[in-house]
Amino acid sequence: MAAVSSLKTPDITLYTGQTPNGIKISITLEELELLPYKVHHIDVTKDTQKEPWFLEINPNGRIPALTDSFTDGQTIRLFESGSIMIYLVEQYDTEHKISYPKGSRESYEVNNWLFFMNAGVGPMQGQANHFFRYAPEKIPYGISRYQNETRRLYRTLDKHLKDAGTEYLVGNKCTIADIAHWGWIAAAGWAGIDIDEFPTLKAWEERMLKRPAVEKGQDVPVPHRMKELSKDKEAADRAAKTASDWIQRGQKKDAEKI
Repeated sequence: MAAVSSLKTPDITLYTGQTPNGIKISITLEELELLPYKVHHIDVTKDTQKEPWFLEINPNGRIPALTDSFTDGQTIRLFESGSIMIYLVEQYDTEHKISYPKGSRESYEVNNWLFFMNAGVGPMQGQANHFFRYAPEKIPYGISRYQNETRRLYRTLDKHLKDAGTEYLVGNKCTIADIAHWGWIAAAGWAGIDIDEFPTLKAWEERMLKRPAVEKGQDVPVPHRMKELSKDKEAADRAAKTASDWIQRGQKKDAEKI
């Protein structure tokens, strides 16, 4: 069982959906081995994440979010995937299964790549997804801009892995930096990115998927279908249309509140 702080008993609830950001946390929890947690499936197509009770947990109305019993016995709320991952390893990864000792050279390297993901890959690939799949009109500049920026970031990852000659982003240990990237890299095709252009990164993605915790955690709260969906044009078009409809509804509602 994962080593747990002697000062508290975990009472973790993960509020999540089947997205690259959502599965970061379920994979992290699975990598921590037997750390108990409950799952609350947030259906973003029904705007559950905008309901008052959820906004008390994450005022930004996004998934994932997490609650736990803190060391003072009170409930703590966590939102933003990077913040949640740092919390989980600081509180529960005392054996450093997916982290390095705090203050070590490697721990700062992990932070480099974790922030690279949260400030770069996620936002840029997310915009590539939007203009390539969801925008009500095809805007070539938007598609090209964000696909090319995503490719640039992929090249950075590919070169780093190749030059470092390691199995993972920081040494030969899978850390939260790798977990943070995996769901996005696995969904390259959804953004119109050919992962075959980046052979070292592709090998890393495949290596990650062989990890039992990734295989299990990717299917929380529902099965991960992104790779298969990206290869089936008709199914992909239907899924994109459904997503586009609720995205446009959400944007309209947000604009009305301004």
